[in-house]
Amino acid sequence: MSASTDREAPGAATARRPGRVRASWLLAVLAALVATAVASVVLGARDVSASDVLAGVRGLEDTLPRAAVAQRVPRTFLAALVGAALGLAGAVMQGVTRNPLADPGILGVNTGASLAVVTGMVSFGLVNPVSHVWVAIFGAATAAVFVYAVGSLGRGGPTPLKLALAGAVTSAALVSLISAVVLARADIAATFRSWQVGGVGGASFDRIGQVLPFLVVGAVVCAVSARGLNSLALGDDLAAGLGERVWLIRLGASFGAVVLCGAATAAAGPIGFVGLVVPHLCRLLIGVDHRWLLPFSALGGAVLLTSADVVGRVVTRPEEIDVGIITAFIGAPFFIWIVRRQKVRAL
Repeated sequence: MSASTDREAPGAATARRPGRVRASWLLAVLAALVATAVASVVLGARDVSASDVLAGVRGLEDTLPRAAVAQRVPRTFLAALVGAALGLAGAVMQGVTRNPLADPGILGVNTGASLAVVTGMVSFGLVNPVSHVWVAIFGAATAAVFVYAVGSLGRGGPTPLKLALAGAVTSAALVSLISAVVLARADIAATFRSWQVGGVGGASFDRIGQVLPFLVVGAVVCAVSARGLNSLALGDDLAAGLGERVWLIRLGASFGAVVLCGAATAAAGPIGFVGLVVPHLCRLLIGVDHRWLLPFSALGGAVLLTSADVVGRVVTRPEEIDVGIITAFIGAPFFIWIVRRQKVRAL
């Protein structure tokens, strides 16, 4: 098991981040979330007024602007929920593996969920969104176990670079399998092509209600694991010396992260880099104590994905750019920066 060189003891971070600092950042993140949610409802191919927003929220869709609002409200909720799930899952994965490069997209977890959903729909005729979530969770778990096993081979165990390489190779292989499955069904190829990029268009409250229970379960399991993740940050031996069951902490936290990734992927497709960028930024703001880091990562993920959806709708009006493309533009340079930083520290 590898330990990130830029980790520090939770107690040290707590001492440098007094409660008032965290409270200030909490208010700032909540304000940012409210602002992005409002922007998501107001901005798009057609901007709307305050009166149209109120009418659209009440279900009065007698004009085009009000109909646009009625479509954007569930889309905003879905973007916030998926972003929160991915941000939280990324923070948990980084804590479980003590790997700063851990991310549901980079480690192939989201791609595994995508392959499971596509295979289930094409081969077994699964059409119920709830069944999509179940098979997505199975695919995410299978991919996570496989990548971790491959990344653990050789000397040094699962180092950050080995896990990232194993995840990249696995993702590439799974994407090829997805293409092979979809190409055999020309009638659904166009739909899958858009879903594979990752987006929140076409959201509805019925769709949200079907994945919400899974997101809640995953979030609760991750939240319960916060104290154990703090112990893991000190190292396996010390955590065991403190009376923690290391294997149980890893199993429980990983289960919560996999459920979140599977449900988020089933709802919006394989959106990458949210789980990489957000936890790192949150650590800079509030420290490494997972009791604070996990909820902040969830809120930060909601802000990032909602903002990315707004940007994708505004920059190419009246067309749209899927949110998965926007997060890739943000996350890819961030990933390169983290890799270079780890190499410098390793010298």
